Amino acid sequence: MAVNLQKGQKISLEKEAGGALSRVTMGLGWDVAKSGGFFGFGAKSQSVDLDASVVLFDEANRPVDVVWFRQLKSRDGSITHTGDNRTGAGDGDDEQIVVDLRTVPESVKSLVFTVNSFTGQNFSTVQNAFCRLFDTSNGKEIARYDLSVQGSHTAQIMAKLYRHNGEWKMHAIGENGTGRTFDDLMPLIVPHL
Repeated sequence: MAVNLQKGQKISLEKEAGGALSRVTMGLGWDVAKSGGFFGFGAKSQSVDLDASVVLFDEANRPVDVVWFRQLKSRDGSITHTGDNRTGAGDGDDEQIVVDLRTVPESVKSLVFTVNSFTGQNFSTVQNAFCRLFDTSNGKEIARYDLSVQGSHTAQIMAKLYRHNGEWKMHAIGENGTGRTFDDLMPLIVPHL
């Protein structure tokens, strides 16, 4: 059973998964909040384009690569973004980033996952937002973090995967921010490295 993470919580991925992991997927899902209408009738909704990104950092906390909708694969090939969803329509994950933990270069210490509203709408226009991490080989969910904090923020640092004593761990960060891309969040990311 997956761990429902709270802001600031840290877990061991292998412990929660019940064994060694080779590939994990970070899934991002959301729905557009309906607005207006009388008792829900005649409610309107518009598209909200949330974008999942992951920034790779080295031991000196310098960014060495990024995977996002404008670069769907890391230069070393260990991380792949499955593509941009511009509406949030449909059930389940709207965007996914697949990480092959075995081939992430040893020089990479941490992977920081962010979500940004590229269209600039704030999170008051979003509902049922979540990020989840699952074992890519069997689909077993390892951890889930609720992102549905209504507010005026347009971005959030979701979580960090990092190496500690030879194993991968996850830290639910949940830091709200403002910006259309991961680049706008870099000053907020640094204190979490």
